Amino acid sequence: MKDRQQRVRYKAKSVSNRKRLTVFRSNNHIYAQLIDDLNGTTIASSSSVEKSIKDMKLSRKETAELIGKNIAKKIISKGIDKVAFDRGKYKFHGLIKILADAARVEGLNF
Repeated sequence: MKDRQQRVRYKAKSVSNRKRLTVFRSNNHIYAQLIDDLNGTTIASSSSVEKSIKDMKLSRKETAELIGKNIAKKIISKGIDKVAFDRGKYKFHGLIKILADAARVEGLNF
């Protein structure tokens, strides 16, 4: 698992100088954040532990889609439309794919 995570993160950082959209998935929650690697800061974030999303009582797939749309809106409102997608140690399927597709539908390019 660690090898995949290092490989994906290395490619996301070295191949492009775009900001990095990172996804983390635990057993209960899903998190997404936009990171500026040059300054080492988080620009925008969205997760299933936010009160507005948590109170909706959605399924995990619906939550992933909502977080993808939410983070895309936040990123685009900051004036950024091109990012590098960092899926971390996860394969590009399931909740990660749903989140990424929802972000693309909102107008984010990666």
